Amino acid sequence: MEPSIQTLIDKFHRRMETDEEARNDVMPLKKTINIDLGTEFYSMKLENAQIDEFKPELIENADVTLTTTPESLQGLIDGTLRPMKAYITKKITIKGKIQDLLFLKKFF
Repeated sequence: MEPSIQTLIDKFHRRMETDEEARNDVMPLKKTINIDLGTEFYSMKLENAQIDEFKPELIENADVTLTTTPESLQGLIDGTLRPMKAYITKKITIKGKIQDLLFLKKFF
């Protein structure tokens, strides 16, 4: 899943470069994010509308933790699984504030 997540991060960075409104929305956010896929774990930091420190490990006390399976995450990435449907059917769980959940929508 690491290449797929990196592609998503690259897409996010391109959007931040070209979409001033989105960049202004994201700029004040400073978050640590974990992705727990059960067999794979990733973390990253968001600051100044940039995602840095993408690593194959979890950050202790992350602001947002997304827990899902590799298959469900791939579905979110390729658009075959809608974020709200995944959340309602518990194919993904998110630990964090509701504002953080809304922020994650910017990725998909």
